[in-house]
Amino acid sequence: MLARTFMTATATSVPSSSIISLTSPFTRASLAKIRDTLAGTVNQDGITPDPTETHAAVLVPLCNVNNMPGVLLEVRGKLRTHAGEVSFPGGRADKTDTSFLDAALRETHEEVGIHPSQVEVIGQFGPAELSLNGLRVWPYVGYIYPRGNTPFPSSHASGTHAKQTDLALSIKNTHHSLDALGEDMDTPLPSIFLGSLTISQPEVATIFHLPLTAFVSRARLEPHQFRGGRPYWTIDVSDLVPPGGPWESSDTRGQPETNGGRLQVWGLTGWYLSLLMKVLKVYQ
Repeated sequence: MLARTFMTATATSVPSSSIISLTSPFTRASLAKIRDTLAGTVNQDGITPDPTETHAAVLVPLCNVNNMPGVLLEVRGKLRTHAGEVSFPGGRADKTDTSFLDAALRETHEEVGIHPSQVEVIGQFGPAELSLNGLRVWPYVGYIYPRGNTPFPSSHASGTHAKQTDLALSIKNTHHSLDALGEDMDTPLPSIFLGSLTISQPEVATIFHLPLTAFVSRARLEPHQFRGGRPYWTIDVSDLVPPGGPWESSDTRGQPETNGGRLQVWGLTGWYLSLLMKVLKVYQ
């Protein structure tokens, strides 16, 4: 239970028996572990979309930066809602999207300039929760490759990979294509350079890399309750973003009362990250 982790955390880190390394870069082997674990935890009864609801999708973008594994996150710009908050790339599904996955990839491209051909889709998790705006948000997990350094065959690079409407088929095809390349499973995957990404301003104020080590850093973590009293960790990321952004002057109503002016990963984004970390056994 996550609640038990709150009580047993050490002075510097919370206990972890993660299935992947939190300090070594992502490799084909570690992505395979994540993919297999996600495939074994998806509740098929809980992923049928309700046609009466409005749906959105987000991508949890795993990546290496300077050979450090982590998650790419964005800080929202000065918008009408959620200004200055940390979020995943993603947004509302529209009629042009062939699937929720397609919506997540399209929005990622629009918001942070990552083309769908740069994304190796790994899986999904859940259950999908409602946002404060009433959207049913479907989370997907993918690994981000630098532009021009993707291992996918030409059929994937042309966009076929992004248009797969069936998640399982998309993952299977990508996995088989990569296997055919004979890539070493333990070789570190290429790192991305954040400065090469094109963010969509003013929708996105900035982007940053949250190292996996941050998920067990006692100095960053603070216990909080998601809707219905479900415990999760908020994460202090104040030192990972440049000063002077909208998070310093935005309306912070609803944020954890103890944030003390810090920028934290919280709310639905924080909940989904905690949920994913529990699936990967980063959290007990």
